[in-house]
Amino acid sequence: MHGCGNDFMVLDLVSQYFKVSPQHIRKWADRNFGIGFDQLLLVEPPRTPQADFRYRIFNSDGQEVEQCGNGARCFAKFVRDSHLTRKKLLTVETRKGTIELQVVDKHLIRVDMGPPQLEPAQIPFAAQRRLNYYSLDIDGKSYEISAVSMGNPHAVMLVDDLEQAPVEILGPKIEAHPDFPQRTNAGFMQIISRAEIRLRVYERGAGETLACGSGACAAVVAGRLRGLLDREVTVHLRGGVLKILWDGEGSTVRMTGPCSRVYEGRIYV
Repeated sequence: MHGCGNDFMVLDLVSQYFKVSPQHIRKWADRNFGIGFDQLLLVEPPRTPQADFRYRIFNSDGQEVEQCGNGARCFAKFVRDSHLTRKKLLTVETRKGTIELQVVDKHLIRVDMGPPQLEPAQIPFAAQRRLNYYSLDIDGKSYEISAVSMGNPHAVMLVDDLEQAPVEILGPKIEAHPDFPQRTNAGFMQIISRAEIRLRVYERGAGETLACGSGACAAVVAGRLRGLLDREVTVHLRGGVLKILWDGEGSTVRMTGPCSRVYEGRIYV
């Protein structure tokens, strides 16, 4: 499946059982010798009666992560298409709490991503106090970033020209920066207007992807906190377009966008 080009392998572990190892994930994720994907998504039974499913995400390097917005939309379409549920409003467990997924139509899903975490300790990010933006030292040069958690950590940098942004150079250095003890996703945002941005994201454990839903949410939050964006923003990613709505502090971030099933099959292990 894919959401705006951010592609996933999805496993139904409700109607079947399998214990996935990092070795399996790295093999399957290889685009030359395996299936190829940015993340592996697992659909599992919930651990609490209030939830409909448990949603687990693994990067292509085998590391389990907390959140993936594009994956969440694909998750909702998958459980509906696979007849695991008939609900249009789903409550799903993640490593960082529950999120709500709403099926708008066959190919359009709205995700309530929950409120952003902005306190440095919650991101986590090494800073003595919360600010709307911080200085990050890379190779002796200072860069201005915003730090936001959408269930997973994000560093958002403003750039004048997205095509000229040094994503391949700064992305991995920001991802592994010691000020982010659990590593981070690195977003590069160009503001077109108060209601429109362009975004590229170097994802933790996956490299640059065509789209990142949680990264789009984090970018809008960062722009809003700096007074640069309105409450509803269109985010243009390399793989497609997302709509992000955030009313401000104390409110949840809502993301609406497309998702597609590419093919299905069986894998023998």
